[in-house]
Amino acid sequence: MAISKKNAWVVGSRILLGALFTVFGLNGFLGFLPAPDLPAPAGAFFGALAATGYMLPLVKGTEVVAGLALLSGRAVPLALVVLAPITVNILLFHLFLAPGLGVPLLVLGLQLALAWAYRGSFRGVLSLSAQAEVVREAPSVGHEHGVAVSR
Repeated sequence: MAISKKNAWVVGSRILLGALFTVFGLNGFLGFLPAPDLPAPAGAFFGALAATGYMLPLVKGTEVVAGLALLSGRAVPLALVVLAPITVNILLFHLFLAPGLGVPLLVLGLQLALAWAYRGSFRGVLSLSAQAEVVREAPSVGHEHGVAVSR
């Protein structure tokens, strides 16, 4: 079965974005990539995140899990939603604290392109007039006339 050019582009974008988040997320735990020299404000920001004891592991763990979801093609819209605030923070970090927008713009572009490709999955979330669904509970087995019955 041949993959159309459009589908190949979506799959390639998904795999590239998933690989970026998986690799950089794992690097947060394993440290296999050399740490770049950061300007003082960027270093202070990272130091503050590390000092919490939980924030960097939370962010890096989220990157790994969502990156693996993208690589596998499972729960892609959920992975994109989870990664959206991380992507915004990466972009703003590099815009204000650590110059170098190449990779952040690539990540943002891939994320936006994939969000567009999966836009049907976001229709309900983006609806300004979304309504809650009413769930009607079925009567429990063993309950008759509102009184618990044991058999």
